[in-house]
Amino acid sequence: MKLRAMIAGGLAASTLLTATGAVAANIEGPKVFWKISMWGNPRALSAGMEEMAKKAAEETDGNFQIKIFYGGQLSQARENLDGLKLNAFEGAAICNFYHPGKNPAWMVFSLPFLPLGDPAVDKQVRSKLFEHPAIVADMEKWNAVPYVSGLLPQYEILGKGDAPNELSDWEGMRVRAGGGLGSAMEKLGAVKQTLPAGETSTAFQRGAVDAAAFPYTYAHVAFKINEEADWFTSNLAPGTSECGWIFNKTAYDALPPQYQEFLMSQRDMVMDVTQAAYAEQDKKNLPEFEANLTKVTYSEEQLAEFREKAGKPVWDAWIADNQDKFDAQGLFDAVWQYAEDAAK
Repeated sequence: MKLRAMIAGGLAASTLLTATGAVAANIEGPKVFWKISMWGNPRALSAGMEEMAKKAAEETDGNFQIKIFYGGQLSQARENLDGLKLNAFEGAAICNFYHPGKNPAWMVFSLPFLPLGDPAVDKQVRSKLFEHPAIVADMEKWNAVPYVSGLLPQYEILGKGDAPNELSDWEGMRVRAGGGLGSAMEKLGAVKQTLPAGETSTAFQRGAVDAAAFPYTYAHVAFKINEEADWFTSNLAPGTSECGWIFNKTAYDALPPQYQEFLMSQRDMVMDVTQAAYAEQDKKNLPEFEANLTKVTYSEEQLAEFREKAGKPVWDAWIADNQDKFDAQGLFDAVWQYAEDAAK
């Protein structure tokens, strides 16, 4: 396995070396090189982390170097948690629904119809959730610590063939959607498919899926789903997920305090840059979607019916399925409490 081949090097590549006196540095410290594992290409999701890496080098006069390795160079998307546990690299992006059994508490982010539609509320809620004991405990099992949310926008769905103008049209449709979002689509009769983002375009080409839910609109374009699709939903907004950034705990604990403080001080910046990148993509992508694809817009009555079928029933099932693993009810309630606090 790719990960095991890297163990010999492992964190040795990031061993702290004596600094050579960089007088221009705002933050003095030793030489450190961190590798961050990511699938796919550079995109809006990684814009904030790239900016943080740039600032790390600038503030330390090149002593703290952070490099994001794309395209699964270090690990495949489903194996990033394994890589952190094996000390194969210092950080990674993860998508919770790629491995629900490995991060059961994190699956709360993928429940449908959570109060995360407003970007400012979303940022505050997820920031607090990243410090919640259940979310932290999920990562401790993998020698990892949560760093910053990817703040994925609400999902919409692109697909091929006849557009689902009625909720009944989803019956039998094979939809790439994970976690509670996938469960919500199943309530409409769709067949849930869980695929890594990078495999979805190929699945369309092979006829293995009919539609795909992704963060709207940047991810559809990043993974070329729009090139395969005939239609797009514009206001379904069934929910989102968490593709966030986490650090190897061993590597983080080994950092000097000033480097740790720098990383934690950059979290707001990372999220702000990421959200701005999403917004910029929407300005470009939405006109192209409307020009080239059939737009599906649901009535308030249809949306209310969808929420009734796929909201509370999915929430209740998730809480019941996980209550013996962690305080699932408490975590779910925290989402709503944090959102209420953020809206004040």
